[in-house]
Amino acid sequence: MTNNPAIKTFWQAYLDSLPPGAQPPSPTYEAWYFGDNERMANELGHLVKSGVKTATCSMLWEYEAEQEPIPQVGDLSIIIDWAGQPLCLIETIEVEIKPFNEVDAQFAYDEGEGDRSLVYWRQAHQSFFARVCRAINRELPEDMPVVCERFHVVVRPESSPTLPNET
Repeated sequence: MTNNPAIKTFWQAYLDSLPPGAQPPSPTYEAWYFGDNERMANELGHLVKSGVKTATCSMLWEYEAEQEPIPQVGDLSIIIDWAGQPLCLIETIEVEIKPFNEVDAQFAYDEGEGDRSLVYWRQAHQSFFARVCRAINRELPEDMPVVCERFHVVVRPESSPTLPNET
């Protein structure tokens, strides 16, 4: 995804917006969208961009299956929509691995989805994680390890007038 010209332009505009001599929290970034379908990617991406969604949760097993590193504090990510257009840049500020059934109501609220309740969060995530488990040939136990990540928005396109696709 980092070959996408809009993403490269977004990243360069962020770097150019830093004060002279300042360095970003991380010299690299990942560009990605939330979920596994267009509706989810666009909806959750816009919740992040608006500041409603400040947390996300993934299955540890998915990182292991894809041989991807677990998010780390200080990581920078460009959140994109399904079409690959940058929505915002986030910085990871907290990462915790815990059993699914120990995720609390505050974390569910911070994820910003649905009615923001723990009941909604568990139902929505069980549905999503069931699809992921099928894809990696795993069962879906209540205590599966999940990666709980908190982040904050570093920059939105409208805060930098040189970015493309925003009017």
